Amino acid sequence: MIDLAEIAHAAQLLRKGQVVAFPTETVYGLGADARNPEAIDLVFTLKGRPRNNPLIVHVSGPDMARTVAASWPPAAERLAAELWPGPLSILVPRRHDLPEAVTAGGDLVAVRCPNHPLALALLFAFQGPLVGPSANLSGQISPTTASHVRETFSDREAFVLDGGPCAAGIESTVIDITSSPPRILRPGLVGARQISELLGVEVREPDAGQRLARSDPAESLVSPGLLERHYAPRTPAKLFSGDEWKSLAAGRRAALLTLTAPSIAPPHHAAAMPREPGAYAAALYAALRAADAQNADIILIERPPASGDPIWIAVADRLRRAASP
Repeated sequence: MIDLAEIAHAAQLLRKGQVVAFPTETVYGLGADARNPEAIDLVFTLKGRPRNNPLIVHVSGPDMARTVAASWPPAAERLAAELWPGPLSILVPRRHDLPEAVTAGGDLVAVRCPNHPLALALLFAFQGPLVGPSANLSGQISPTTASHVRETFSDREAFVLDGGPCAAGIESTVIDITSSPPRILRPGLVGARQISELLGVEVREPDAGQRLARSDPAESLVSPGLLERHYAPRTPAKLFSGDEWKSLAAGRRAALLTLTAPSIAPPHHAAAMPREPGAYAAALYAALRAADAQNADIILIERPPASGDPIWIAVADRLRRAASP
């Protein structure tokens, strides 16, 4: 049940330039007024986020999206009509009066309408667009519960709306519809085939080398979700297949996330991950946090299936970045 008084309080905090953490179907976002440069600066500061890394703007629907977009192409209208609210961020030309910090000085802005009742209630109560990067320190594991957010930010830093665990568990697909053909910049639960069918043009999942970038402050990124190392635990992590974990764990205490559930003896610790891709995605970040809490020497993660399923593609993307040196 939505607490309308709590939503009204959160909206009032946003109007004062403060920060509100809110749930979405993907992860919890660190919300601030997308038209307030000081509030946007506070989000970057709290997260320790590189200033060259743009922010996604959360909106209540296409009408609000048009308030931050210089144009709203037919492709955006079609995708929003079919897939919003949902885990899809659409890159469109930004309005000149949108603070440059939102887009890291770029000409495109990523907009999405989240599929969560609390997020939508907050957007309608605030009556304006909100930036909403993941409510964690930059580069670390994204939060999928309110308690994850509170582990990082104090009540003074961010008011937290508790909407329970996030159903999807990994970040939205980001698609650039301004390129020809449109291109996916960050894979997510909405895959290339579904977008291709809606737009009537070929859209492909990106190659890993095309979407990963180093955090070079001199180079502005075109979209969120392009950094080489991201979604990462504090403990060093590596991916493995089959029995590779044995050599990787030799002489060390390992925390394992497995699909095949091999027999693991102390000092190692293993957690079995779901085999269904949607369930795996929903459980991933909480499992990484639990593995991090084991105080092991290394986290070993069994590689997900090599599959054309868009969720497995997105999971593999997150794991590859979490294990990046």
